[in-house]
Amino acid sequence: MTNKFLISLTKKYESPLYVYDAEKIISQYNRLSNAFSSVQNLKINYAAKALSNISVLKLFRSLNSGLDTVSVQEVQLGLKAGFDPKNIIFTPNGVSLDEIEQAMELGVQINIDNISILEQFGQKHPEVPVCIRMNPHVMAGGNKKISVGHIDSKFGISIHQLPHIHRVVENTGMMINGVHMHTGSDIYDIDAFLRATEILFNVAASFKDLEYIDFGSGFKVPYKEGDIQTDIEELGEKLSKRFNDFCAETGKDLTLMFEPGKFLVSEAGQFLVNVNVVKQTTSTVFAGIDSGLNHLIRPMFYDSYHHIENLSNSKGKKRFYTVVGYICETDTFGTNRQISEIKEGDILSFKNAGAYCYSMASNYNSRYRPAEVLVNKGKDYLIRERETIEDILNKQIAVSLPV
Repeated sequence: MTNKFLISLTKKYESPLYVYDAEKIISQYNRLSNAFSSVQNLKINYAAKALSNISVLKLFRSLNSGLDTVSVQEVQLGLKAGFDPKNIIFTPNGVSLDEIEQAMELGVQINIDNISILEQFGQKHPEVPVCIRMNPHVMAGGNKKISVGHIDSKFGISIHQLPHIHRVVENTGMMINGVHMHTGSDIYDIDAFLRATEILFNVAASFKDLEYIDFGSGFKVPYKEGDIQTDIEELGEKLSKRFNDFCAETGKDLTLMFEPGKFLVSEAGQFLVNVNVVKQTTSTVFAGIDSGLNHLIRPMFYDSYHHIENLSNSKGKKRFYTVVGYICETDTFGTNRQISEIKEGDILSFKNAGAYCYSMASNYNSRYRPAEVLVNKGKDYLIRERETIEDILNKQIAVSLPV
């Protein structure tokens, strides 16, 4: 997508605006599939939490993807998008047995990440096969805020509690049809990731009715030029061979699963904003934009980096700017960034805005959430309208109290 085309979208749909490239999403999906082409049974489940717009879900369904969900609402979205319940896996964290039973009634695959719920579910529904989410206590990424394989993580059942799991399974008579691991996001150390898979292979060998092994995801994508990223092709070559050998050794015809989110949609997204004001102080030049942490919270929440480009003056002389939002909080997107000279009214683009950006947006300061546009082969499709004051007031009840 050219800068001219992107700027034209802000004139057509106004700013701020999320724009997604369908062709990039498709190419990332195909890249992952091709990396594991030597595995007979491969299933990719798109992590809906990364970007849950129903049009994006329908795109993944058309690619024969499955769906990874973390709430019963995401399950319902997946069903609305046309996914077969059998192709949806439900992997919540810290939810009640009631919510898990709601998902069960919808016919999806259940993935349980704590022994308490595993035992309760097994006692009530021993006939329903479930997957077990394990914590291998292996860190394969760099940012501790998004790497959740450490020993103090709330995600998954500790590998050291495997004997307890087996006791629950034996006592309840429940069937375990899958094992799963999650090491968190931004995986770049393939050797560490492969060490974690060995732990999961050992777990898998102890369950006789297993149908699949889910290796999670969290593959790192580049956020700037020269950035470290997961070598998917190298991982595909090494893990495929180990997986095929494991199937041959155990005599099991298993499915290899992944649940990527960021890898599939992050680079496909751009967030377009308008520069409201250029403000010079004694030490800093601020570029104030028509957005804030209400639309893109990752830089403030995770210290994440998003490359910022001035689409209106991409060839201009570089100057240092601190890009800030219009929220009455400290919502700094980038400090002392070298960006082509900015003037008021310019359109800036935040790259890697496809994953965990709109899906984490809010109405803080009673600001409207932006529109979303999906672009395919040069044609733009509005897939979410910009909010209005009616959306802010929806579900509110104006009560006049006696004074």
